[in-house]
Amino acid sequence: MKPGGSLERCSTQMQILKVDSIIGFSLTKEKRDAEVLCYLSSNELLRRSDPQIDSDHEAGNDRPWEENTVPGTLGRNTREKKKAHPANLALCLITHMMLVGNVARHFRAITRKKYPFTGTNLRSATIVARQLHRSCVVNNEAIKNINTSEHAQPLQDSSLNELDHRAIGKAQSLFMIHPHSPGSIFMLPHGTRIVQKLQDFLRKEYANFGYEEVMTPLIYKKDLWETSGHWQNYMEDMFMVRSGREKVGCQHGHNEDDEANSVYGLKPMNCPGHCLIFDSTQKSYKDLPIRLADFSPLHRNEASGALTGLTRVRRFHQDDAHIFCTEDQITSEITSCLNFVNRVYNAFRFPHYELTLSTRPESNYIGSIDEWNHAEAALKQSLDSTQRPWSIKEGDGAFYGPKIDIMVKDSSGRSHQTATIQLDFQLPQRFGLKYVDENDQARTPVIIHRAILGSIERMMAILIEHTGGKWPFWLSPRQGMVIPIATQFSDYASKVAKMLSLGDGKEDRYFVDVDTSPRDRLNKKIRLAQQQRYNFVFVVGQKEQDTNTVNVRTRDGEILGTKSLEEVRHMFSDITSKLA
Repeated sequence: MKPGGSLERCSTQMQILKVDSIIGFSLTKEKRDAEVLCYLSSNELLRRSDPQIDSDHEAGNDRPWEENTVPGTLGRNTREKKKAHPANLALCLITHMMLVGNVARHFRAITRKKYPFTGTNLRSATIVARQLHRSCVVNNEAIKNINTSEHAQPLQDSSLNELDHRAIGKAQSLFMIHPHSPGSIFMLPHGTRIVQKLQDFLRKEYANFGYEEVMTPLIYKKDLWETSGHWQNYMEDMFMVRSGREKVGCQHGHNEDDEANSVYGLKPMNCPGHCLIFDSTQKSYKDLPIRLADFSPLHRNEASGALTGLTRVRRFHQDDAHIFCTEDQITSEITSCLNFVNRVYNAFRFPHYELTLSTRPESNYIGSIDEWNHAEAALKQSLDSTQRPWSIKEGDGAFYGPKIDIMVKDSSGRSHQTATIQLDFQLPQRFGLKYVDENDQARTPVIIHRAILGSIERMMAILIEHTGGKWPFWLSPRQGMVIPIATQFSDYASKVAKMLSLGDGKEDRYFVDVDTSPRDRLNKKIRLAQQQRYNFVFVVGQKEQDTNTVNVRTRDGEILGTKSLEEVRHMFSDITSKLA
């Protein structure tokens, strides 16, 4: 079966949109409830069918996967020497249908508790099955109405290609990937502009919501990861580093061998480093809450077969933050985080996002039931305060605390897991964190792990596909292009570009370029600037030079007419202030 985006019709007359590399297999009569042909995508399927699974992996909440050979696959070598991603293991576990594309919102994977399994590690497979089974539902009504549902119309191949963030990223020179560093993104100048805009926007919001930004090391000794539990539970997803220094003897008795033999780990997440900052000085209840934000790069050892553009990488950045607070402060802090989410997602044109509360697992959780009940009640109260609908996933919380997950829908109707707000009772205990309460008693704080965008690289991919590369002005890497109608007006065009780049002289600076190339005609230059998604095109000639004005048009071809430079700068400022 060849990869591609074509449509096939199974015996239930349901259209299934195939994405990326498609693998097909049939289920025997004894192992299925309906006669179906399943199409699975090793990289895209689980994200599109249940984004939560992909989010758990991104947040570090899943488990390491041992070496596996996945049976039933076609046309590829599926043996991963280090690990097999859950999306690959799932090929052996699905006993019902998975639908991808726009139909995905109606379905979730169904797995059986008993299934044939050969050539793989059974324990890892069982974990995958349980992860899938927790959130499995099939909307039978949607199945009946699939042909009449508005969501049953899958995207055509051309639409998928046009929206693919990798194609748009290449066309707009935003980023590149090189085999010398697989899974690590080279952000090109225009892509870096977007990343910096995202970070600058968040930094302004940090000031409004009381966060302090910190910078922490990328590399820590093994004993820190043993304390945090990552060494025991996450080691296969980490990069380990040893000193390249040769063993050197010392006549003064210093033990250089210990340093030479030390094992370090590149951090996959920021929380252990933030715990060290909290523990560096004595804390009182009057100091809490403490909110630490961090943009430091993170590294996770993803399987090479799972790497996909900006959505699955080995080196990435998060708008990561950790809040150290008392139990009594949980409600107010969670409410503040949800207000932060609302502020950011409205700016990104994601007004219709979904909120889900994941509660205490049935077993293998830490802390008392009373602590869990108190925490869940606080989260429910915060969710109610948003006056938005929200749902519950019973028993789907992490073993160390309940969480709130946020999913957004892009302009094509696809759902993406993005923000996570996670309560943590465990990590403060592992690090022995304490503060002194109002009765001079030592108490253990609660940690709230909080990421609004999640991975900045992944959010950038979502935004690329959501906007189709037509960036809103405040986030655009190409905000204006000045084009002289003839070479004798090039100096004036350069002057205009410089003046507009400075904006109104306040904090805002704008990305305004000038096209002084003599080879192309004016109409071609205008068309090229619009194809490159410049928000505004400014044409200048003799009239504009004499009156200190520009002729303005948009990237969609709308002609706004002649405006003074002061009017254009005010226009920029007004648009930016509204985050339009």
